[in-house]
Amino acid sequence: MNILDKIIIDKKREVILKKSIIPVSQLETSVFFGKQTISLSQKLRESNSGIIAEHKRRSPSKSIINNNFTVEEVVKGYEDAGACGISVLTDGKYFGGSLDDLLLARASVNIPLLRKEFIVDEYQILEAKAHGADLILLIAAVLTREEIKTLSEFAKNLGLEVLLEVHNQEELEKSIMPSLDMIGVNNRNLKTFEVSLDFSKELASQIPNDFVKVSESGISSVEAIQELKPYGYKGFLIGENFMKTDNAGQAATEFIKQL
Repeated sequence: MNILDKIIIDKKREVILKKSIIPVSQLETSVFFGKQTISLSQKLRESNSGIIAEHKRRSPSKSIINNNFTVEEVVKGYEDAGACGISVLTDGKYFGGSLDDLLLARASVNIPLLRKEFIVDEYQILEAKAHGADLILLIAAVLTREEIKTLSEFAKNLGLEVLLEVHNQEELEKSIMPSLDMIGVNNRNLKTFEVSLDFSKELASQIPNDFVKVSESGISSVEAIQELKPYGYKGFLIGENFMKTDNAGQAATEFIKQL
């Protein structure tokens, strides 16, 4: 069993537990539930940099990346740097995140927020909306075509955008549907954690132009982005590269200036 399989088994258990504690009716009373969301896809289309910066404390492959910042410091730094949007990891067990991180981020900035999570249930999409997210991530590797359709349409009905993450041709082919806004190619193989920009390059021509193309993971230099832009990528998700520094916001500022 690989790490992704383990995460999904744990996630399904976690969702069952949460549903038994916090009813949907409670999520729907959140102050953010009726709030107009901000479109990341539109911001990426209009942006020169396309940076989606990530708040990420640790990962299964790297263990602790950085625990020294508060969420507010990181996200404010990213907003000041000119990031198009911010990805907030909310998985606790493997990434050290929480829904509180999302809530604190929403209270601190006014740019699109992605709930970065292993979504397996509509309940998690309601949580995302209730905690101030503007968009959600769906991972093709762990969902069937029918699940992607159901979850993405559910998100759209709540006014949330959908970023679908794929890793290969097969995942891409099963996933393309009108209820997605952005298609992200993960340059990290979630089963082996090996990273290569070739994944993004190989799949670029297969992604229809109706969707904003996003390249995720393993992007650590301005050169990498310049290499990917001719392939039609408008968004670039960067996490560890900023988080592993002493000042994530400053690192993002310098990176975007170089772009």
